[in-house]
Amino acid sequence: MENFDIDTVFEKRDFKQEPLLKAEYENCIFKNCDFSKTDLTETIFEDCEFISCNLSLAKLFKTSFQDCKFRDCKMLGLHFEDCNNFGLSFSFENCILNHSSFYQTKIKNTVFKNTQFEETDFTDCDLTAAQFENCDFRNARFENTIIEKADLRSSYNYSIDPEKNRIKKAKFSISGIAGLLDKYNIDIAP
Repeated sequence: MENFDIDTVFEKRDFKQEPLLKAEYENCIFKNCDFSKTDLTETIFEDCEFISCNLSLAKLFKTSFQDCKFRDCKMLGLHFEDCNNFGLSFSFENCILNHSSFYQTKIKNTVFKNTQFEETDFTDCDLTAAQFENCDFRNARFENTIIEKADLRSSYNYSIDPEKNRIKKAKFSISGIAGLLDKYNIDIAP
């Protein structure tokens, strides 16, 4: 396996045309790169940054993301449950993660800022102490999800059933309370 571990910068690369080598990438920056529909199987990303990249529908089988940052990325239809869960840790800012899945992932303390999660699946996910700042959860699925100590105060469009999820000490705003009562089909007036 080749190893790119000395702050390599990949800019404006189309990895659909020229596939990324299956390797270990440490402290690398991927800027304006197209990973859409690529196979990232068993690739290791450690302390890497992805800026303005398209990773939509990339295959993540046994892919390792350790302390990676995604900013301004399009990430539609990703299956994070296929990743190598050893050391799985990342943060997201201004990303689109619609139609993705975090099924059964353990991503405690993860930071999500200004991120879209339309129709994203968080079933059986451990989001303990995660921070969701200004995130859109339109039609996202929460079932048997651990949201304890998570902060969703500035997020919106979520529908979380407190009887089917663990939400102890989670933080919600007054305006977001309706998202905890959706199943009762009641009208809440300001």
